[in-house]
Amino acid sequence: MASRGAAGPDIVVSMTDESQDRKIVLVTGASSGIGEAIATRLVGSGHHVVAGARRQDRLQELAERTAPRASRSGGSLHPVRLDVTDRADVAAFVELARERFGRVDVLVNNAGVMPLSRLDSLLVDEWDRMIDVNVRGLLHGIAAALPHFTAQGSGHFVTIASIGAHQVVPTGAVYSGTKYAAWAITEGLRQEADPAIRVTTISPGVVTSELADSITDREAAAAMRTYRKHAMEPDAIAGAVSYALDQPDDVDVNEIVVRPTRQR
Repeated sequence: MASRGAAGPDIVVSMTDESQDRKIVLVTGASSGIGEAIATRLVGSGHHVVAGARRQDRLQELAERTAPRASRSGGSLHPVRLDVTDRADVAAFVELARERFGRVDVLVNNAGVMPLSRLDSLLVDEWDRMIDVNVRGLLHGIAAALPHFTAQGSGHFVTIASIGAHQVVPTGAVYSGTKYAAWAITEGLRQEADPAIRVTTISPGVVTSELADSITDREAAAAMRTYRKHAMEPDAIAGAVSYALDQPDDVDVNEIVVRPTRQR
């Protein structure tokens, strides 16, 4: 699998008292934006982060940038090439982390795309891409990690959804549909999973990121430039993830909505 052989030397985490608070966290879509911010913050908090994305060069740059933080905190970052639309690739990504660290504590399903357009633009290939990444990618992550979490009697799923899961605007029908699906799937997982498994959905409002760069529809691109005038930095979402992870084991933060102050 492409995921194997891309994460550097094997590392075994010693289960000492000092390491008990360090989590093994897998983050998808970690090469930019929210995923990059989540990985950076968690490494700085002393966690061991396995960062997955298609752009391996960007992941390697991230590993180099976070190395000083890791040195200070005792955390680490391990870049792994990952395509979330490939079920076998996601399974290998999770298994690689489990084999190297002995366990997997958290899966942050963050990978997503947002090529907005009106339905009458008929950009069906772009609709398919959103479904593949935003919905199937999430399901692939759940399918890969859930058996491990169930077997070890602990684990934490974090889904990065969107404010689009709670509202629909022109040009956003398909995107909102995929993000509502992400919200619904994650809520269903919360209800079905063993009570020892924590499940969190985080819905960001407007965030500075590359997501809008994929919009090819001119009307949607123009609307997005106006919509994104008041955006927050990705670290705001990383802070929400960190908050959810830091709660005691008997506290499950189910849902967080984070908007810029000026977004109404």
